Amino acid sequence: QVLLVESGGGLVQPGGSLRLSCAAPRTIFSVFNTFDMGWYRQAPGKERELVAKITSGGIISYADSVKGRFTISRNNSRKILYLQMSNLKPEDTAVYYCTRERIGAPTDWGQGTRVTVSS
Repeated sequence: QVLLVESGGGLVQPGGSLRLSCAAPRTIFSVFNTFDMGWYRQAPGKERELVAKITSGGIISYADSVKGRFTISRNNSRKILYLQMSNLKPEDTAVYYCTRERIGAPTDWGQGTRVTVSS
């Protein structure tokens, strides 16, 4: 099982920005390089949903609701996955989870980091 640790959540006003990070402290970087990774979120009272994915080869996909506002990226040498979020909206309020993906599905989850968008 892969240990994933998210950070960077918090309270932000509508229109603001946040950058989430996800570290894999127990994974050596040569193995992290091979991981497909993702970000999911779960809003209060709603089901968990996919936000963005990035493959080991750098292929990226986004949910329609965040396209043009969120950017997923990775630093393999530091073993960190990022989610840069801009122009945040109240509907982006959720707990955000980092995942390791295998065959297109999440297999390992972080503990989550809470993002609240409110004035």
